Amino acid sequence: MQQTPEQRAKALLAQMTLDEKIGQVTSGMLFEVDETYQSRRNPLLGSYRNPGHFMHYQRPAPATPGEVTTQINKDVRISIDAQPHHIPPIENGEALHGAQWGMATNFPQPIGLASSFDPAMVARVADAIGKECAAVGVRQVFSPVVNLVRDCRWGRTVETYGEDVRLVSDMGAAMCRGLQQNGVIATPKHFADNYAAGGRDSNYAETDERTLRETILPPFKACFDAGAQSVMAAYNAWNGLPCSANETLLTNLLRNEWGFDGFVVSDYWGVEGLHSAHRIAKDTAHAAAMALKAGLDVILPYDNTETIRQALDAGLLTEQELDRNVLRVLTAKFRLGLFDAPFCDPDTADSLVRCNAHRFLALEAAKESIVLLKNDGVLPLQKPRLCRIGVFGQSADLIPIGSNYAGPYGTPWQGSDAPTCLQALQAFCGGEVEFVRAAADEIDAVAPTCDVNLYFTSIVEGEGSDRSRLRLPDITTHKAHLDDAGLIVDSAEQSITENQERSILRLTEKNPNLVVVLLNGAPIDMTAWIDRVPAVVEAWYPGEQGAKALAEILFGATNPSGKLPIGIPKSVGQLPLFYAVKPSGRGYAYCDDDGKPLFPFGFGLSYTTFAVSDAKLTLTESGAAVTCLLTNTGDCAGTEVLQLYLGSHGCDVVRPMQELKAYTRVTLEPGEAKSVRLELGTQAFCYYDRALRFGLHDGDHTLLLGTSSDAADASFEVSVRGGKFSLPQV
Repeated sequence: MQQTPEQRAKALLAQMTLDEKIGQVTSGMLFEVDETYQSRRNPLLGSYRNPGHFMHYQRPAPATPGEVTTQINKDVRISIDAQPHHIPPIENGEALHGAQWGMATNFPQPIGLASSFDPAMVARVADAIGKECAAVGVRQVFSPVVNLVRDCRWGRTVETYGEDVRLVSDMGAAMCRGLQQNGVIATPKHFADNYAAGGRDSNYAETDERTLRETILPPFKACFDAGAQSVMAAYNAWNGLPCSANETLLTNLLRNEWGFDGFVVSDYWGVEGLHSAHRIAKDTAHAAAMALKAGLDVILPYDNTETIRQALDAGLLTEQELDRNVLRVLTAKFRLGLFDAPFCDPDTADSLVRCNAHRFLALEAAKESIVLLKNDGVLPLQKPRLCRIGVFGQSADLIPIGSNYAGPYGTPWQGSDAPTCLQALQAFCGGEVEFVRAAADEIDAVAPTCDVNLYFTSIVEGEGSDRSRLRLPDITTHKAHLDDAGLIVDSAEQSITENQERSILRLTEKNPNLVVVLLNGAPIDMTAWIDRVPAVVEAWYPGEQGAKALAEILFGATNPSGKLPIGIPKSVGQLPLFYAVKPSGRGYAYCDDDGKPLFPFGFGLSYTTFAVSDAKLTLTESGAAVTCLLTNTGDCAGTEVLQLYLGSHGCDVVRPMQELKAYTRVTLEPGEAKSVRLELGTQAFCYYDRALRFGLHDGDHTLLLGTSSDAADASFEVSVRGGKFSLPQV
């Protein structure tokens, strides 16, 4: 009888020496891949940051996918030959919005992917990313980020799928399915609550257990249900202990309660941080022991064999305890098939990576990710009516991929058929329109001579760049990553070359026809200029084909369909701000504003109009269903996202005012109508009662059907009593 991966792992573990075991729970990462690389590489470790990420540094041309594959194959062969039991390593890396081992297909940043409200499309993106990882031999990625954003000052907002539990859960699960089906281990992060008040990255989390279970944990559980075989512990501490050594999270909850049977990795230097940052461990040996005993299995990113050996020699960790960690890692390797097929074909990698199908998918994803926020008749632009367009803002000359996890070490991402915004506009118009590229000091001279002006914004943000204000940064803003962690994310200095708000206001003074294109990863405070600008497009960072998608949307060849996955506040003073609030005992506003966002969650305009009619509620034994007729009442084809929210009252505990429970994208031709059905199963009505027991408890619920969190076209009441659904008694 053929043995299972678990049985094979146990049999192998019984034959291993202590030194072999130690190697399996630590890892290696080397930056420059040069003539000294192999002499610096310890071949006895269990996993490695794949060399593809570092091969492009100081080369005249980037390494090809085939070259990356050849190098990874070489590393794997050396490791297997050096191991007494020929154990292959796991080659790992990042894949937030594209495989980050080199010049792979670059998709929209996650905040943009979430704007599609299209998990099926995101699953296709993840499938492409998984294929481009597996093709070169990268078999584990530290993705997706499924932390909710309830305070958009957090610099890593760009990496997330926004503020909503259901949307983040769906997107994270879709990403995990796409990766795992290609033999690439998905590693959702950062488990469990990764930032604190003010959007401060990795600060102590003051979230209570109820909030953790109701909002923070569901996206992780959705990822594990979708097949994710690993998870990354967060840098920060929760409930008195750092997440990297938090037995409540890593053992009691993750394994004992949820039944997770994969392995846990640290964030880079997260275990060392138990000593250096949190000051809870006496030294690094104590830190390693605390983490491994609590349920963390692999210490990233550097070789910690001596530290672990010290912990064993001092009696801080036993070999039996270490065996649990090693067994999880070995089981994952057998499940991946690494022992049976550890190598990849360079020719296949060359033909697959950035193939036409993947670049076309990047364009499709970009089209769905862009959100039209405001349009007072300026858009779409009409080529026959325009002869001269002014182009302003430094980002017009960039490929709009963003700097966050968008390129290998030391080298900007580059690829054929990936234009800048200006290049894409010029190519789309084919000479029918004159584009005048101008600087801020040329606004007075150029803007009045143009039929319309475009302004492309810039912002400094990302990992390690939390913000204390939300307004567009001006010329005084400058950011340069100085440490190795920053270099993993972005090796380039970032700076702003002009006062952007001043430029926008000056443009409106000289010519009222202005379109502001936001290229960003987190909400922007627009209050200084939004009332004077007739059109605003939230493009996020739409990826390598994003400039083409943006050109199509600006000129109406593609109708925008994106919806905001996160509300946009009027100012930083409103933060934290999210729509799924629990009831206030007094009010929601400040003395100087109404407490509402500038643009709400789920909002997004179109070039056409839609009407919802004939909405009906149907109850079943397993939940409820809402049907309606959606009609395109405009004169062009378009896609609307119908959204169904649930608000609860009369429950055992206070519940959110409303929460997204179902949604669907519907594409219609002009005048076309379709019947749409949105179903809510029992799970949608469940909640944690006073004793933190999750179930279908008694309560009354309002279902709101609409096109954003603040635009309901129909509402219905549903009651739950004794596990049964009914209409409320009149």
